[in-house]
Amino acid sequence: MLSFFKSKPILKDLLDGSFVDIHSHVLPGIDDGAQTISNSIALASSLEEIGVSQIITTPHINHYVWNNSPEIIKNKLQQTQNAFLESNIQAPIQAAAEYFIDDWFANHFKEERLLTLKDNYVLVEMSYLNAPLTLYKTIFELQVAGYIPVLAHPERYTFFHTKFSEYKKLKDAGCLFQLNLLAAVEYYGSKIAKTADELLKKGMYDFCGTDVHHKNHIRAFDQKIKIDNVDNLKEIIANNHFFSY
Repeated sequence: MLSFFKSKPILKDLLDGSFVDIHSHVLPGIDDGAQTISNSIALASSLEEIGVSQIITTPHINHYVWNNSPEIIKNKLQQTQNAFLESNIQAPIQAAAEYFIDDWFANHFKEERLLTLKDNYVLVEMSYLNAPLTLYKTIFELQVAGYIPVLAHPERYTFFHTKFSEYKKLKDAGCLFQLNLLAAVEYYGSKIAKTADELLKKGMYDFCGTDVHHKNHIRAFDQKIKIDNVDNLKEIIANNHFFSY
């Protein structure tokens, strides 16, 4: 009974200064995250303050919206690393990408080497409106090409909330799941938090990330966790050490 009334922790307190963040939008001016190098420095400094020790930032690659290339991202990364060094940012930063699954995505992994989180682990996302018609075909072809898909924020795809079996189908198809940590404080709403909690309860998450775009996201890490499965959350936070570099 006492555990039922136990106060839940502040989200940032779970990161303990050693968290490897595998999902953020810190590089300046190439997607909907940081817009200037000053923004990038401020976000990285704030990530350090909430307990992030290493950053693998993941700018969007979406042919129809953010038509970034590996060359654009690598050049922007070098500029950002230089600026961080001058600003005494201690957390090292590397770059992968968050690839949007659409009819163009297959061109990327068939014609070029993808920017991965580590080895062959690649971060992917889909539309918030509906799943792609070729979702499972693309996942299969991605794996045939030698990659392991890590699906960003599955809790945010509301079209799966009433078809929970689709989550198991995705896992069975070879997808790993990455939780957005802010779902744990209901940043995206109570329904998304509830789905995240259920996925945590069932042990379906593999990793997690901040998905930080701006200072409002950073401030939300000062909130108390609102989900129930805190121990499971701690486990997937620890799993991110796999991506240490």
